[in-house]
Amino acid sequence: MTGLGQTLIRAGIILLVVGLLVSYAPKLPTWLGRLPGDISFKHGSFSFYVPLGTCLLLSALFSLLMWILRK
Repeated sequence: MTGLGQTLIRAGIILLVVGLLVSYAPKLPTWLGRLPGDISFKHGSFSFYVPLGTCLLLSALFSLLMWILRK
């Protein structure tokens, strides 16, 4: 395949995965956004949320998946 063809196929797969994630987002476990390390602060009408623990977990899972697929 040519370089452009491979790029289009990869972009299509990425769009498919993102579309599935958006479609099934309401069915994700409720603990996913409340892991230890997630920072949440509310004061009156101001709220601040940084999902550090969730980002670390998803990054580790994605890295493991990429490592497995490269072998």
